[in-house]
Parts: sequence; C-alpha cells; structure tokens
Amino acid sequence: MKEPRDIIKRPVITEHSADLMGEKKYTFEVSTKANKTEIKNAVQEIFGVSVASVNTMNLKGKFKRMGRYGGYRSDRKKAVITLTQDSEELEFFEV
Repeated sequence: MKEPRDIIKRPVITEHSADLMGEKKYTFEVSTKANKTEIKNAVQEIFGVSVASVNTMNLKGKFKRMGRYGGYRSDRKKAVITLTQDSEELEFFEV
C-alpha cells in the first residue's frame, strides 16, 4: 500500500492555480504511477477534507540544452482536486 505523502509530492502554486483556489480547486504534483482513487484518498487523509472530483494530466519533460549537450527534464503528473462545498479551504500560506 502506498503512503499518502508518497502520492502527493507538492502543491503547484502559479497565477492560474491561485485563481482556481477561489473555486475550491487545488493543484498538486503527484506520483506518475498514482491513479485518481489513490490521489483522492491521499488528499482526504492528509488534509481531512472531502473531495468531489479529481482531474489528472500527464506532462512530458521538455528538451533542454547545456552547451553542446542536450537532455530531457523528467516527466511529471499534475492533479486538480475539487473540494465539496461543505469542506474547509486548504491553507498553503499561513499568515
């Protein structure tokens, strides 16, 4: 069985994801081998909220050059988590 902290790697904080937070949608970088059910259970266990839906997307690594050498960044997977209306909001930035 996978640990929840192995499935959820980190939150993705961008301008677009910050706008989605108002609609109770949160973006996380997750393990490439995790499925939607595992991601949903991990978020519910870590944050103690109820999840309405999970949308995932696989992102291929970009080609990057360092002088005459080239290579690819690693592939990654993002998940957009939608919380139910009665659940509390997640606090990434503590004031």
